[in-house]
Amino acid sequence: VKLRDAGYRGILAGTRKTTPGFRLVEKYGMLVGGADAHRHDLSSMVMLKDNHVWSRGSITDAVRAAKAVAGFSVKVEVEVQSEAEADEAIAAGADVVMLDNFTGDGVKVAANSLKTRWQGKHHFLLEVSGGLRADNVEPYVCNDVDIISTSSIHQGVPHIDFSLKIEH
Repeated sequence: VKLRDAGYRGILAGTRKTTPGFRLVEKYGMLVGGADAHRHDLSSMVMLKDNHVWSRGSITDAVRAAKAVAGFSVKVEVEVQSEAEADEAIAAGADVVMLDNFTGDGVKVAANSLKTRWQGKHHFLLEVSGGLRADNVEPYVCNDVDIISTSSIHQGVPHIDFSLKIEH
């Protein structure tokens, strides 16, 4: 599906999950193709995932610690699993809130609710991510979402998706 044909006016972005040794080429391909390259590498923006939050004790503490270390010029993004976590991230000062692995309907409800509730109070961008591809993205299209990110626009071959979890 073409996002513009579906009425989406936001940003389509790739991810940092590029082929080893080909990051620059794949990021250039995204830009030429009309997509945003998102983060070039880990130093481009702070992205707080569940492990970071667990290690700090809360989203609020993780965001405050990241902002204290990163300084004023680096954006802080927080990956959230619920609308309540998104509210906490926004209240703590996150610049970007990623709704990760939500359903299409869940994204639309949460995005509208968050944008309405925080309008005029805090500036933030909403990003949607998590297994999105051309053949399944249409239910997620919503103009309350600022960024749709996916690795499918730059990954020519399937990859193994894995992560390390800290037990808590």
